[in-house]
Amino acid sequence: MLMGFNHYAKIKRILNSYSGWVIHRINQPTTAQKFNGETIRYPHYYRIYDSAGQPIRFCKFQQLERFATTMEIPVEELPIIEQ
Repeated sequence: MLMGFNHYAKIKRILNSYSGWVIHRINQPTTAQKFNGETIRYPHYYRIYDSAGQPIRFCKFQQLERFATTMEIPVEELPIIEQ
């Protein structure tokens, strides 16, 4: 299993303890490093918040499609809030 997938699986495990979470799209650039050392730049990232509006620790990611696949939820059904 790839490390990137481990991160998304960890988010899934964390979210099993929460209900009513939402995803905020943060329109600020971010970077991620691949296994080969290559740095990838993204124009935005996603952060998951609980039902009280607080960010959930470790629940930040860049690839919405990978998150949706891991969560077994279609991208169109994810609760996303643009910021």
